[in-house]
Amino acid sequence: MKPQKETDKSRLLNALSVRNNCPVAKKCGGCSYAGRTYFEQSIAKEKRVQRLISPFCEVLPIHHCENPLYYRNKVHSAFKKLRNGRIICGPYESGSHRIVETDSCLIENKTATAIIRDCAMLAERLKISIYDEVKGIGDLRRVLVRTADATGEIMVVLVIGSEYFKKKKVFTDELLKLHPEITTLLININKRHDSMILGSDDVKKVKGSGYITDEILGKKFRVSADSFMQSNHEQAQILYSEAIRLADFDGTETCIDAYCGTGSTTLSFAGFVDNITGIEIKEAAYLDALKNMKNNKIKNAAFVLGDATLYMDKLAKTHRKIDCVILDPTRAGTTMKFIKACGKLKPSKIVYISCCPETLARDLKGFTAQGYEAQIAKPVDMFPWTDKVETIVVLSKGVDISAGKVRVEFSVEDMDLSAAHGNASYNKIKKYIYEKTGLQVSSLNIAQVKRKYGIIERENYNFPKSENSRQPNCTPQKEKAILDALKVFGMNPKQSLEI
Repeated sequence: MKPQKETDKSRLLNALSVRNNCPVAKKCGGCSYAGRTYFEQSIAKEKRVQRLISPFCEVLPIHHCENPLYYRNKVHSAFKKLRNGRIICGPYESGSHRIVETDSCLIENKTATAIIRDCAMLAERLKISIYDEVKGIGDLRRVLVRTADATGEIMVVLVIGSEYFKKKKVFTDELLKLHPEITTLLININKRHDSMILGSDDVKKVKGSGYITDEILGKKFRVSADSFMQSNHEQAQILYSEAIRLADFDGTETCIDAYCGTGSTTLSFAGFVDNITGIEIKEAAYLDALKNMKNNKIKNAAFVLGDATLYMDKLAKTHRKIDCVILDPTRAGTTMKFIKACGKLKPSKIVYISCCPETLARDLKGFTAQGYEAQIAKPVDMFPWTDKVETIVVLSKGVDISAGKVRVEFSVEDMDLSAAHGNASYNKIKKYIYEKTGLQVSSLNIAQVKRKYGIIERENYNFPKSENSRQPNCTPQKEKAILDALKVFGMNPKQSLEI
């Protein structure tokens, strides 16, 4: 039996050699890196993030996707009736409303693709009227399929263009016969004249509960038709794990999760902080978040229905201490109003999860103007073959700019003490440990070890102001890594001073 590390390496090497040879890629436009190997597209994405984000901070290597095919758990398609009576389905051609006919897609869940294909077949056989976007009449308009990798549950939403679906019963009965694996089947009415997939909030249940349940980092999440959930389950777990690791929480933080959706980020982070509040503007997602919190029996989280910027503006006026703000906005990024609200709230740390490096770079300039400094960035390939790439950036408060004055906030651990002790600053020690071991240690961790082994001669580190303040101890694994680094940089530890 092969060791796990060797198996993981072999699996990744196989993934890197995969080539996307989709025959309709040029028309579809969904896969910007079609025709290339997965390795080639990963390198291109990593260089893009490096070019845009390295002016702000160090960018770590991209986290590859071990399964770059058939990963999308949210799939939708439009329909069109041809002059010969055939009904076709597929995505819209790039920059148009012309449907690209295809039987399969290399990045979409296979079961979801099969369900959509059978919807087109049944519509043709049962002579279902297809919605005409120009005339604004017809029944079947689109279909949305959502799958839950962890539980195997499947949701299908039939989007119709009128109040009454004439052959609803026979169509849905036949679809469920072909695909009994569908756990919930819904009908949504969409009379809009835009590109939105779903219409009104009025969703009618044909089968099941009206939602599916997925699982991320051991927590279960309820997913409704229009709820936000990361479309690559495997990489979502890696994304959240990396964000938590890089944030380097010590368990005492009070946090805000802006744009929280159904609470997947909020509840995943909850176990690593003292308390966290998620802010969500959409009521359906907010209600799902409350249910997810209850179902997972999480006691240190809360959710607020409202606009995150307005909420933070109001909170800043109360002078309540917030340690960390987490944001995972849409491709458009965040707003200057939000960034300024962060400046007023003054959290010591910001964790920014972005799916667009261009808007991320723009927003980092805004945060820099508010006195924040990007510390580290980590790209994660959430959407193989597409032009999207997730990037985690951790920022910390260093400079406060107000009334035309600059105030620099720092403590001794931020200073380069190379003249006094060897030749390494705290940042150099942290970088060395990360490169050698993959561990993310904090300045507090280093200070604790230096004090424990008699290296810090003056007690000018930011120690707690009261005896009751919680000061988490460095783990044995991190302590060993720090000791090894201190020796490398010529700071020889003495025997432990603690009894």
